[in-house]
Amino acid sequence: MTFSDYYSGVQHIGIPTSSLTQSEAFWTKLGFKKTGDFPAGKVIFMQRDNLVIETWAGDEVVGKPGAINHISMDTTDADAAFSAAKSEGFDLLNTEVQHLPFWEKGIKFFNLQGPDGVIVEFCEIVK
Repeated sequence: MTFSDYYSGVQHIGIPTSSLTQSEAFWTKLGFKKTGDFPAGKVIFMQRDNLVIETWAGDEVVGKPGAINHISMDTTDADAAFSAAKSEGFDLLNTEVQHLPFWEKGIKFFNLQGPDGVIVEFCEIVK
């Protein structure tokens, strides 16, 4: 399989914020609902239909126009996707698959960098 076989589409868009409270209010006013709240990481997920926004407190791009930190692609096998991305020569920003305690059983993810500094994350919500 090639690397592109390991993901199905956009999982979420990561947008940093200076205030989770203000961001939650903004996205709620736009019709989004909070689907995830992770106080330890100061992270919330807001969803409307098939669009999910991940927002967290702090980042060097907060407050600048176009302040999107990353676009996350949905994968069911982060380990295999990481191996395929590595073998195909992508510019990986991680030396191994990362883990965070989000959702019930956590997530596994890694990031690669594209042209102009674009960060694309590949994320598996562990089942």
